[in-house]
Amino acid sequence: MGREVLKTLIATPGFELVAAIDKELAGTGCSDLVGVKGTDVAIEEKLGAALDRTKPDAIVDFSHSSGATAHALSALQRGICPVIGTTGLSETNIRELASASRETKTAGIYAPNFAIGAVLMMRFAQMAAKWLPNCEIIELHHDRKEDAPSGTALLTAQLIGEARTESPSRKPRPIIKVEGVRGGVVQDTPIHSVRLPGYVAHQEVIFGGTGEVLTIRHDSMDRVSFMEGVKLCLREVRGLDGFVIGMDKILFKNP
Repeated sequence: MGREVLKTLIATPGFELVAAIDKELAGTGCSDLVGVKGTDVAIEEKLGAALDRTKPDAIVDFSHSSGATAHALSALQRGICPVIGTTGLSETNIRELASASRETKTAGIYAPNFAIGAVLMMRFAQMAAKWLPNCEIIELHHDRKEDAPSGTALLTAQLIGEARTESPSRKPRPIIKVEGVRGGVVQDTPIHSVRLPGYVAHQEVIFGGTGEVLTIRHDSMDRVSFMEGVKLCLREVRGLDGFVIGMDKILFKNP
């Protein structure tokens, strides 16, 4: 994802890449790495030093959940807006970032999914939950994705839970022959996670009603599908009110 972000921002007018951080690729030229001419910025090892020297408006982080919170805090403490695409952040991490955002009066966003279609899929699922409370989520990702369920699935389940006007119907006591076969449950919505080679990022939300089934599905076949959302967040993040979760706060801020 980091390479795709570099490629996109280097090639898009209106954005200026001032620093890139990767311990393993330190010293490599960004243009050489992604094969797009337009910058002489070389990758560095130390985030804090790069932020102090370049003073950017925002950072984009697609690293790892073990370091993403520290990276965002480092940015917020300097008045720099974090745009976080790293999944796997805990509720404690989110509270810490929200608190730092308030203290520094610096906005930021944690977006579990940057694909425009994925954000619409979540909104449509939220709309459907008012009328069809019984649903399940299946999310499918590449086999290198470590966290499960995905951030998109978790946020979808939360939105569905908030939108329901009645609880899902009670099911008969299940006979479980294999542990975990019914998935995990978030706000009364079962989530099933699939990890296989060949996938990028996919999710379907299946609603069941009396004599009918509604399936809402989104598929990202290429990581380039996330780049329009990354650019949108970078353009809009400084105007957000504090630290927000989900790109819907930008897409639907003016209903």
